[in-house]
Amino acid sequence: MSFLEELKWRGMLHDSMPGVDKLLEQPGKKGYIGFDPTADSLGVGNLVQVMTLVHFQRAGHKPIALVGGATGMVGDPSFKSDERQLLDFNTLQHNLSGQRAQLEKFLEFGGPNGAQIVNNYEWFKDFGFLDFIRDVGKHITVNYMLAKDSVKSRQETGISFTEFSYQLIQGYDFYYLWKHHGVQLQMGGSDQWGNITTGTELIRRMDGGEAYALTTPLIKKADGTKFGKTESGNVWLDPKRTSPYQFYQFWLNAADSDVAQYVRIFSTAPREEIEALEAAHAQAPHQRALQKFLAEEITARVHSTDALRRAQEASEILFGNATADALRSLDEATLLDVFKDVPQFTASRNALSDGMPVIELLATHTRFAASKGEARTLLQGGGIAVNKGKVDLDAAFTAADLLNNRYLLLQRGKKTYALVTFG
Repeated sequence: MSFLEELKWRGMLHDSMPGVDKLLEQPGKKGYIGFDPTADSLGVGNLVQVMTLVHFQRAGHKPIALVGGATGMVGDPSFKSDERQLLDFNTLQHNLSGQRAQLEKFLEFGGPNGAQIVNNYEWFKDFGFLDFIRDVGKHITVNYMLAKDSVKSRQETGISFTEFSYQLIQGYDFYYLWKHHGVQLQMGGSDQWGNITTGTELIRRMDGGEAYALTTPLIKKADGTKFGKTESGNVWLDPKRTSPYQFYQFWLNAADSDVAQYVRIFSTAPREEIEALEAAHAQAPHQRALQKFLAEEITARVHSTDALRRAQEASEILFGNATADALRSLDEATLLDVFKDVPQFTASRNALSDGMPVIELLATHTRFAASKGEARTLLQGGGIAVNKGKVDLDAAFTAADLLNNRYLLLQRGKKTYALVTFG
């Protein structure tokens, strides 16, 4: 299957210039996508472009990821309502390092079609302003730049010269890679069409060359909200920003109306396997086959198979029949992620010194039971567990029982929890 055919059936092709299909008839063509270093981690929204490079490489071509050490100092205005905050050099280098490490998890390096990562700071750092406006700026008119939709959308609220110049700088990236690396194709989200075609125009006007543009659709959820965000903010690839458990849950909780789209875009599974999964999901949507398949594949790829296993174990603790040992294996961050929505109580660590009786824990220190009488009744009926272990009337707890040396997990029945923090 050709690259374009792959994108089409996966729903990943928005637009392309005439001639792209002819260009890609021969293997080994070079294409690139730029990544904006506004943070030290890519988010799941960036994965559409990462997967575009993955499919490009799997189709026999050479993918290039451009990290914007230079363009990151300017900020892309495309369809943004406000001026972006400018980043200093050290912050940009830190961000670029983090993103580079994540890109290396997806793309294969080495060999004739091995991926390459380039930084546009390398060719801009010694390019003076006067040289740039003389040698590059003279080839593109202001009228041409004003006609771009990304600029038109800012004309009422205003756009600085810095951001206005962004399309010319990105256009020069394409020219440089075409001139010095033989890159003939730039890809990106549909909001990048104007910037990409400025590059093809520069190549034509400066050297009479030919180059091409291809864009992918911007992903939106069925309810119209932005993909890649939750109530707590962006979903990141960096485990320090979004834990593997939260990452796994993001995909596992995808709505049925969205997951069929997601699995085609973000999975590397072949068409036959995905269509079989879609058919199975349609027959029994309550089993959430698509969500489980995608959550497992993408969590293992972004983090690791071990991180996936721990995320699944953490999910079982809240929703299944996980053991006390599984609960104790959770690190503090994951423990708090899993139980962030259950009632939270605090108690004094000093109260554990002589052993805290379970009835006092339930009815006095936490009010997990309405009264000591209710606590006694629940305990006699075997309805209370602490740290996933059943307890009786005689149980008492010390600091040695704490999870991560700070917490006790209370459970009533199968689904009612509370987390007690001892300070």
